[in-house]
Amino acid sequence: MAGGKLTPRQKMINLMYLVFIAMLALNMSKEVLSAFGLMNEKFETANTASATNNAKLLATIDQKGSENAGQFGPAKNAADKIAAISKDFYEYVETLKADATFGVEIDKETGKLPYEAMDKGPHIDETWFKGDKYSSKGDEIIAKINKYVADMKVAAASEPTLATKLGPVVKDIESKFNTADVKDHEGVTKKYLSYNFEHFPAIASLAKLTAWQNDIKKAEFDSYNNLLGGAAIEAASMNNYTAMVVLEKSAYFQGEAVKGKVVLGRYDESTKPTSFQGPGKIENGQAVISMTAGSVGEQTINGKFTFVENGKTIPLPFEGKYVVVPRPNSANISADKMNVVYRGLPNPMTISFAGIGDNFVNASAPGLTKSGGNGKYNLNPQSGTEVKVTVSGKMTDGKTVTDMKVFRIKNIPAPAGAIGGQCGVIKGAKSRLQVSQVSAVLKDFLYDLNFQVTRFTFKAPGQPAIIVNGDRVNAQCASALARVTKGDQITISEIKTKIVGTDAKIVTQDAAPVVYEIQ
Repeated sequence: MAGGKLTPRQKMINLMYLVFIAMLALNMSKEVLSAFGLMNEKFETANTASATNNAKLLATIDQKGSENAGQFGPAKNAADKIAAISKDFYEYVETLKADATFGVEIDKETGKLPYEAMDKGPHIDETWFKGDKYSSKGDEIIAKINKYVADMKVAAASEPTLATKLGPVVKDIESKFNTADVKDHEGVTKKYLSYNFEHFPAIASLAKLTAWQNDIKKAEFDSYNNLLGGAAIEAASMNNYTAMVVLEKSAYFQGEAVKGKVVLGRYDESTKPTSFQGPGKIENGQAVISMTAGSVGEQTINGKFTFVENGKTIPLPFEGKYVVVPRPNSANISADKMNVVYRGLPNPMTISFAGIGDNFVNASAPGLTKSGGNGKYNLNPQSGTEVKVTVSGKMTDGKTVTDMKVFRIKNIPAPAGAIGGQCGVIKGAKSRLQVSQVSAVLKDFLYDLNFQVTRFTFKAPGQPAIIVNGDRVNAQCASALARVTKGDQITISEIKTKIVGTDAKIVTQDAAPVVYEIQ
């Protein structure tokens, strides 16, 4: 019984049982009674120390459960239940110890119970038993013990992920608090309380009850240790990890070096930060990004997780990169023979490189200037018949790509003369011509240009040509009109114009003639 490698506590319990056996065989001596008293004192001291240690362990579990409910929440829930059950039963056993010390007064000199005088236990015999059965008090004690065992089993099974860790504790409790009938050394079957307490000295019963309390504290201690260890093992389990490919960015150009790493990461429900800063929200232990892609080119995502561990705030910053490319919502279709720009006009252009931000794109050509938005330019060609636009872009790996395109330069085509906004051959009365404005229009042109007539030649049949400065017939023209008859045609030709609404000094061609037939 005393052999093998036993803990000091187990050796103490074994010694107590040896004394019990000795009690049955020998007339109880004062030394034996004192030994029970000393044993009770040691259990009391151990229980006080256990209470302190258990309180610290429970506080640790509660703190971790509050800081990280995902990982340690189940452990905290089970520990709180076990703490309440243990406290209730421990305090109940404390009330039973009053039955063992009933009628016994503490020695004023030593401050201890008179162990040598506690050789009888009549109060327990009278209140816990009734004949060969239990009294109502005895039934109550058995019910309390069984309730403690049942409640601990329920608490241990309340968190499925940790139930197996508490299995050994439950098994130990069921063994130590088994209230089934017991056979004594003579083979006689006795009830549990009768076998342990009936006709025993009061000091022996007191030591036994204090040993119960020690068993309660040990079960509580083992439960907390197993819960902490089980939660830590569950959190560290490789089942909670996944292999992730982390590249330096999420888009690459053909031929560009792909760099990154493969890491083990976890994102289970138990991993819950106390706060998160970044473009998204926490779902199932991971930050789910939800944002609108920025401008074309390489962009950065950054933010910070914050965790609390052992009362301290632990920040975990993160940063990643991604590349924005233009949305492919239109095909790249071009008429190769129609690459034309017009001299003297700010020809609008959009210049970009797919996957490269505007701030890393450089375009150059004679007369090419930025016009505001990303990739927006104006090309105002000057002399010559062609202009070359060269574009370079700096990629995220530092390499530069270039491209170029040649445009033909054309002059603005000649407009057509118009009277009252009408071109070609117009019919009308003399009076209408006298009040109409001579203008010029350029139909079906890419640009909306406004022409102002500065001079034209007025020619009536059989009369000299009249040169008019401005855009309306003058008095001389009116005199010529007075001499024409119905069916005669007035020709407005050599129409000189200028473009208004632009600072460009554009030389325009003469507008095509317009004919006015008198009705």
